[in-house]
Amino acid sequence: MVSEFATSGWAKFGFDPVVMTWVDHVRPLAIAAQKDPAHAAWWRCDDTWFVGVNALENDGQGRVTGGPALEGAAMGFARSLADLPLDRAQLSTMFPGYPRQGTEESEAAHRYRIRRDSAHVDGLKPFGPDRRRRVDEAHAWLLGVPLTETPASPFVLWDGSHRIMQSAFRKAFEGVAPEKMKAHDVTGAYQAARREVFDSCPRIELEAKPGQAYVLHRHTLHGVAPWADGLTAGPEGRMIAYFRPDLPGGVAAWL
Repeated sequence: MVSEFATSGWAKFGFDPVVMTWVDHVRPLAIAAQKDPAHAAWWRCDDTWFVGVNALENDGQGRVTGGPALEGAAMGFARSLADLPLDRAQLSTMFPGYPRQGTEESEAAHRYRIRRDSAHVDGLKPFGPDRRRRVDEAHAWLLGVPLTETPASPFVLWDGSHRIMQSAFRKAFEGVAPEKMKAHDVTGAYQAARREVFDSCPRIELEAKPGQAYVLHRHTLHGVAPWADGLTAGPEGRMIAYFRPDLPGGVAAWL
């Protein structure tokens, strides 16, 4: 699996009862978290997307309110890449109609969200009036754990894209001192590499159910598909918990 992951930039793991035990405990807490007024600022796309960054109050082992640790094959594989305590999970939830255009999103950004699934590499953040990009968070990997079962708005990735993105980022940072890396503008390299990925890498809709999980290379280009007409879900929507612990070595280690 390690060699396949190195080639594709992702790995999906089948149903694991250990993961399912964790999901059964966490699901009602996650639903409550997205209804919590303290998290009201995380709603986007005219209330069709709850971003939910760090909305789950788990510890470094994934435990929430005395529940089980997050274990299983996917977690073990992620630890083999970089053995780090888990960050507080993002609870990304889509609802029917996603993505409606919210007041926070420009016409161009909304078109990109629909046409390209809002494809991105985690950790890059916009800054300034022109929304330039820099590496603000040096994630080690991404672990996705579905909490609800629905085929709507599946997670999307571009197979093998991590190799193109990583090469572009390394070139973009050539000659940049480590202490200046976090402020370095990578917008041009990032946009050019995305275009190359769209032209050369297969787009995959990665559907997964509760009890399953998947791990992504930190440079894999990914996003989420629009909610298709005619598909329905329960009132909790399509919810996935994502873990993205940061590397101690910062941007230099991320490269």
